[in-house]
Amino acid sequence: MRITDQVHIGPPASLALIAGPCVIESESHVNFLACELAAIAQRLGAPFIFKASFDKANRSSVTSYRGPGMAEGLRILKGVRDRGIAVLTDIHEPCQAAPVAEVADILQIPAFLCRQTDLLVEAGRTGRAVNIKKGQFVAPADMRLATEKVASSGNARIILTERGSSFGYHNLVVDMRGLIIMRDLGYPVVFDATHSVQLPGASGTVSGGEPRFIEPLARAAVAAGADAVFIEVHEAPERALSDGANALRLDHLEALFAKLQRIWSAAHQ
Repeated sequence: MRITDQVHIGPPASLALIAGPCVIESESHVNFLACELAAIAQRLGAPFIFKASFDKANRSSVTSYRGPGMAEGLRILKGVRDRGIAVLTDIHEPCQAAPVAEVADILQIPAFLCRQTDLLVEAGRTGRAVNIKKGQFVAPADMRLATEKVASSGNARIILTERGSSFGYHNLVVDMRGLIIMRDLGYPVVFDATHSVQLPGASGTVSGGEPRFIEPLARAAVAAGADAVFIEVHEAPERALSDGANALRLDHLEALFAKLQRIWSAAHQ
């Protein structure tokens, strides 16, 4: 699937990287990470999409940092896109679809909202690629219904993302069969390597995480057929304003993704 002239996800393109901070912390921080990540992707020859949210509407606590809001967030993300870097960001309400589509190359539907009909249809109407994150409560095969809602707008530029399934309280597990099942629906599939190691709500007012499992799960997902890997990255996860507990440290990314590229190449021989 063509995202920009330089970036494609899915066959015959090579393994793509979707990466960035969970939330926009500041303009300078976004610019720093976007440049660092783009440089890593360029060294590795990987298609790259920068990801950051202007609003985290589903934070555990009402006091948690949510982001700068749509107007300021889109201004900051436009600056990234003006550098020639593809951009992905979340939308939470149907009215956000059109203005966000003016700045973002991919509109992302958060996992908790993957069944919201009006949101999916409005995202589709923009003509932008739409990345639907599979809800923790949704069977992979049932994502067909979500894709049909987007496709009803006349837009078939759909991507599906696996991010784990709820397994009791405060825990997620990843069934790698889900990547194959969703790919059989006819769309590129992405593995979200960092949200899959999240422990939702496990730290009381914030979610916990087990980042030591990012690499083994990502390796398995690429071997299973993922077309892209989604990784939330921060240079100092302990200082991150959102989801630091499950973020990958920036200085670990290049070695990890190089390893994933080798697995992808072996799996596609």
